[in-house]
Amino acid sequence: MTSAVDGLGARFMELSKPDDDGVYRNGASKRKARTALAVSAIAQLWSEATGALPFAIPEQGVGLAAVGSLGRGQIGPSSDLDLVLIYEPHALNDSQLNALADALWYPLWDSGLDLDHSVRTRQQCEGVTDHDLPAAMGWLDVRPIAGDAELITATAGSILERWRKAARKRLPELLESAQSRLDSFGRMAYLNQPDIKEARGGLRDTVLISALAASWLADRPHGNYDDAVERLLDIRDCIHLAAAKDTDLMLTQYQPAIAQTLGLADPTLPEDERATRSIDDLQMLLARIGRQIAFSWELTSSRAKHALTHERPRFAFFQLLNPRSGGKREAPVFRTLAPGVVEHENEVALAVGAKPAKHADLPLRVAVAAAQAKLPINPLTLRNLEHCPVRDRDWSIEERTLLIRLLGAGDVLPRVWEELDFINIPGYWIPEWLGVRNRPSASAAHRYTIDQHMIEVVSRLGRVAPDGRRYDDARYAALLLAGLLHDIGKRPGVPDHAIEGARHVPVILRRLGFSEDIVRIATLLVREHLTLSEFATGRDPEDPAVAEELAARVDHDPLTLDMLFDLTRADGSSLGATANEAITKKYGWSRWRESLVRTMADAARSRMPRS
Repeated sequence: MTSAVDGLGARFMELSKPDDDGVYRNGASKRKARTALAVSAIAQLWSEATGALPFAIPEQGVGLAAVGSLGRGQIGPSSDLDLVLIYEPHALNDSQLNALADALWYPLWDSGLDLDHSVRTRQQCEGVTDHDLPAAMGWLDVRPIAGDAELITATAGSILERWRKAARKRLPELLESAQSRLDSFGRMAYLNQPDIKEARGGLRDTVLISALAASWLADRPHGNYDDAVERLLDIRDCIHLAAAKDTDLMLTQYQPAIAQTLGLADPTLPEDERATRSIDDLQMLLARIGRQIAFSWELTSSRAKHALTHERPRFAFFQLLNPRSGGKREAPVFRTLAPGVVEHENEVALAVGAKPAKHADLPLRVAVAAAQAKLPINPLTLRNLEHCPVRDRDWSIEERTLLIRLLGAGDVLPRVWEELDFINIPGYWIPEWLGVRNRPSASAAHRYTIDQHMIEVVSRLGRVAPDGRRYDDARYAALLLAGLLHDIGKRPGVPDHAIEGARHVPVILRRLGFSEDIVRIATLLVREHLTLSEFATGRDPEDPAVAEELAARVDHDPLTLDMLFDLTRADGSSLGATANEAITKKYGWSRWRESLVRTMADAARSRMPRS
C-alpha cells in the first residue's frame, strides 16, 4: 500500500541537486522547498492515516507538530524528522492514541527516513521542557503540520512563556551545556574533521543564541552572523549529499566532494592540486564561519549574564544604615589586573579611561591578565582592541616580556589566543601567521588546523627540563617561540616545512627585537623539530655514527637536546586523528614512543661533553 511519504528521502535529494556545473547554490531556497515538501507530505499522511482508522479523529484536542530542524525550516537533504503528536487526555483513549501513532510512524519508518518521535499531552510537553534543556530549545521553533493547530500554538506559546520566566534561573545550565560541548567537541574553527553541529561555532550554538534572544535576556546578532549561519547550513547540506546520510561530521573522505559541491574547486588547476587547494579553502571557510558564530555566542551569552547582574539590586535595606554607602546604590566593582585592564563581572575588560588607539601593547596586557585570572575577555573589549596600533616590528622589552608570559600560560593559552585571533591580533604581530591560519594539515595524524596545533604545542611546554633543571629566561623564551613557530613553514608546495620554517623564524624574531641567542636556539629547534622523532623510529641508537650525527644536529649541547626532547614530546602529544581513525582523542604520544625517543636522546647525550 502506497503512502504520501513513500520515497520522501529521494524527493529531498532531488530538490537538493546541485546545478548542472555541480555547484550547490541557493541553499536557503532549497531548504525552504524541502521544508514545504516535508510538511505537505506529512500532512497528507495525516489525512491518509486518520481516514483509514475505524474511529473518528476529533478536530480539536489532537495535533501533529514538527520541532528541530524541520520546525526551524532548516531541514537538510538527509535530516531526520522530529515530530510530536500532541493530544488532550479527553480527546482519545489510549488504544485510539496508539493506533493513530502507529498509523503515522510506521509509514515514515518504512520510507527509510530517520524519525525522532514522541506522543505527549500539553502538560507533559511543558513538564519535559521544564527539566530537559535540549527539549526546551527544540520547542522554541514549532511548526504545526496537521490536526489541532490551535493546541500546538498554545502549547508552544506556553513553553515559550515558561522559558522566559525560567531563563534567568536556567542560564547557568545553558552556559554549562555549552561549555560541556566545547570540552567534548572542541572549536570548529580549529578542527580538521569537525562535528559542525556540536563543536563551538557550530549549529548547536546558533540554537542557543536564538534561545537567549527568545528569553529577552539579550538580542541576537544579525548581518554577518545571519550570513554565517546560512553558509554553515549550506556546508551541512553538502555533507549530507557527499555522505548520502544524516551526519554532521565533516570527515576527510567527504571533504573533496564537499569542496567541489560548494564551488571551491578551481577547474583550471591540475586534478590533484585542485583537490588539495579546494580542501584548504573549505577548511578556511569553515574556520571563518566558526569564528563568527563562536564570537556571536560569546557576545550574546555575555550580554545575558550582564543583564542578570544588572537586574539584581545593588543595595539592600540594611545598607540604608551603612554610612559608607549612605544608603545609595553602590557603584560597579572593578578589580585592577594590569595598567588599563580590569576584572568586571567575571570578565576581563578595559579600565575606564583606557585609550586603545594609543597603546600597541594593550592586547598583550589584556591577554596576559585574562590568562593569569583564567577569565574570558569581554567581547566588546575585544572589539575595542582592534583600534590598537599593533605592529610587527621594533617591539619594546615590555612587549616581548608580555608575549613570553602569554605563551607560558599553559592550558589556558588556546582559549586566550583564540579570542585574540578572532580580531586577527596574531596576524598583525606575525604576518607570516596568516599563511597557516585556519589551514588544515596534510598529515592524517593531526586533529587540529596548523595554527591551532602550534598553540596546543606551546601550551604543553614547561620550564623544567627532563633532568629537573629549570631553563633560564633566554632558553625558556626560545623554547616557547620555537613551539609557536615550529610549523610556520607548512605551506602549499613546500617539500620540507622544517627547513622552510627555519628560514622564517630568524626574520620574525629579529623583527620583533629578540636577542641573537634566542633567535639562534629557536631557529635550530624549528629546523630540527622532527629530527629526534625520526631518529628514534628509524635509526639505530646503538650505532655510534647515528648518535654522533644527532649530537651534531643540536651543536653537542645537552641543554638544547633537552629542549628538543620537550618540543618533540609536546608536538607528539598534541596530535589527534591517525591514519586509521576518523576522529579520536588519543594523543600520538605513548610510553612506548617516549621510551624510543628518550633512548635515542641518551645515545646522543653520550657523545656530548659532560656538563
